[in-house]
Amino acid sequence: MTKLYSVGIGVGTQNNKGEWLEVFYPAPLLDPDTAIAAALSEALDYSEGNAVINLDNSTLQSLATALDKQQQGAQAEAARSLLNSSRPCVATILASDDEPGSVPEAYLKLQLISHRLVRPHGINLSGIFGSLPNVAWTNEGAIDLAELPARQVTARIKGQNLSVDSVDKFPKMSDYVVPAGVRIADARRVRLGAYIGEGTTIMHEGFVNFNAGAEGPNMIEGRISAGVFVGAGSDLGGSSSTMGTLSGGGNIIISVGKECLLGANAGIGIPLGDRCIVEAGLYITAGTKVVMLDDSRQVAGETKARELAGKPDLLFRRNSVSGAVECLTNQTAVELNEALHAHN
Repeated sequence: MTKLYSVGIGVGTQNNKGEWLEVFYPAPLLDPDTAIAAALSEALDYSEGNAVINLDNSTLQSLATALDKQQQGAQAEAARSLLNSSRPCVATILASDDEPGSVPEAYLKLQLISHRLVRPHGINLSGIFGSLPNVAWTNEGAIDLAELPARQVTARIKGQNLSVDSVDKFPKMSDYVVPAGVRIADARRVRLGAYIGEGTTIMHEGFVNFNAGAEGPNMIEGRISAGVFVGAGSDLGGSSSTMGTLSGGGNIIISVGKECLLGANAGIGIPLGDRCIVEAGLYITAGTKVVMLDDSRQVAGETKARELAGKPDLLFRRNSVSGAVECLTNQTAVELNEALHAHN
């Protein structure tokens, strides 16, 4: 039997043309048992390759029965829970980690990350922008932009208000996944496809993009851009920023090591090693000229910040007199408050 990469049984939204806008997978699977593949083959006539198969009541019931036969009770119940749905249902099957070629495939991959089944950069999201439509996210769910004006008029006629929260390719994560053991002060600022590790606190101004996140526990009051991953125990201060590969970072994957501190309004365009500190207000890019200080705080030379990428135990600061960016060995490490990040 074919070994599968991932499977999701979901329910979603289509526009008036029958095109998918979004898909919710209650329990996506990574590296599913071969018994799942056997059930898919029996009920849906699946044979090989990546596939998106629309499900009606008949196929949902057949799938539930086949899953029961393969002793996959939890997945069988997931299929039965979608019976008589007023929304379209789908089975998305990934035999390989190719770039997503459809909305259901893209949403399955994003939810694998937010369910903590895969870490950022652990799954192929190449070309995902081309797979996802731009959608109006409203209090009535996802709406095709071409259909939005008519829906707004209909709501007004009924004395209702259709509220448009955002117009974007990505929805907020919490409408699909709420990971255990986290605090998110403003859910609108965390996109689907974010990885939020247990014990992480994201304050009101914190932002986490897709294919990015924090290992946990972490304090996030700044911006984690697309592609950036923050190690355990690190603190991103208010309005701090990490340069993502989508916003000028080129092919360099920016990351923050364990037990680091980015001060308020600080920023990085290089990967930080473990136990590094960047003082408040200091933005370091790969080309920043850095004065190196020895243990006695004497000048030991100059270098570009890119040469310090990934190195541990560094303290970056700006000389208050000369304005030069300086780097010296960090003698302390950030230690988060355990009680603050125990989100039971």
